[in-house]
Amino acid sequence: MNRLSDALDAMTVPASLVEPLEGGAVRCLACAHRCRIPAGGRGVCQVRFNRAGELRVPWGYVAGLQSDPVEKKPFNHLLPGSDALTFGMLGCDFHCDFCQNWISSQALRDPAAGLDLAYIRRITPEQMVAAALRVGAKLIVSSYNEPLITTEWALDIFKLAKESGLRCAYVSNGNATPEALQALRPYLTAYKIDLKCMNTAHYRQLGGSLQHILDTIDLAYQLGLWVEVVTLVIPGFNDSVDELYDAALAIRAVSPNIPWHVTAFHPDYKKQDAPPTPAATLQLAAEIGQEAGLKYVYAGNIPGESENTLCPVCKEEQIERLGYRIMRNSVIDGHCSKCNAQLAGVWK
Repeated sequence: MNRLSDALDAMTVPASLVEPLEGGAVRCLACAHRCRIPAGGRGVCQVRFNRAGELRVPWGYVAGLQSDPVEKKPFNHLLPGSDALTFGMLGCDFHCDFCQNWISSQALRDPAAGLDLAYIRRITPEQMVAAALRVGAKLIVSSYNEPLITTEWALDIFKLAKESGLRCAYVSNGNATPEALQALRPYLTAYKIDLKCMNTAHYRQLGGSLQHILDTIDLAYQLGLWVEVVTLVIPGFNDSVDELYDAALAIRAVSPNIPWHVTAFHPDYKKQDAPPTPAATLQLAAEIGQEAGLKYVYAGNIPGESENTLCPVCKEEQIERLGYRIMRNSVIDGHCSKCNAQLAGVWK
């Protein structure tokens, strides 16, 4: 793991999301931990570090790079049917025991990740944008690990991407700062946020704060970003009727137009004691979201009606999906093809 850390430390640049402090320390502004990092120290994420009073941050590599449907992120109301070139680095500011991307997110914390340097690929922002255009992607998305902790890298990519006519998005745990969101706003179209639970103690166990996530959902929406929210429904952790209803109400309080994806858990990483999420639980969660007043609720792992987009006014099916495939899209310039009601989203 030291060899990996040394290699990553060589692929860094000075931070822009930083506040200098006395005595050579710095305050990192990339995520809501706002780590005070002394000279020679590292932030919670392990990838942002203080070298002689200068905060160094990841730049110039990917540990994952793939083009796939934007629905896989998941975004259901962001250019449906489009491909997204998705990239990720290493590290995370959380330590969720159920993380399904733990090999990349926990690579610098957990030796069991066993990530080899062979998975690290040097790349420039220019090469990233060229790759997106070459494969016909309409979006570039930062995902796989937590993108907030590598925001300077994403910004350099997104600036060029926007100039080339591409849309940009984050797939994030939502533990953001206003400073990071303001820096991203000129280039970011959409922000997918994980709302992992509504229990403050559980959030602390994961390494975060529930209020920070709720604040990010609200601020991202107020800044004009297209926001979709995902809750991984885990038996015995966050699947009670009360907690699911609280989650739906929290989203509804920001806007009933925010899509809510309730998705199925499978045992992974250190969370091996909970069973896979039953389909009936996901269906119940979707019904709870609708009852709470959300207009667009998706049970992400249930094939059929629960993955389709309906007009919130006349209930006519507008987008039919099969997994990540769009089978039919009847939306016309963001409006229902039957009653002409406006559908929330980014359609072109």
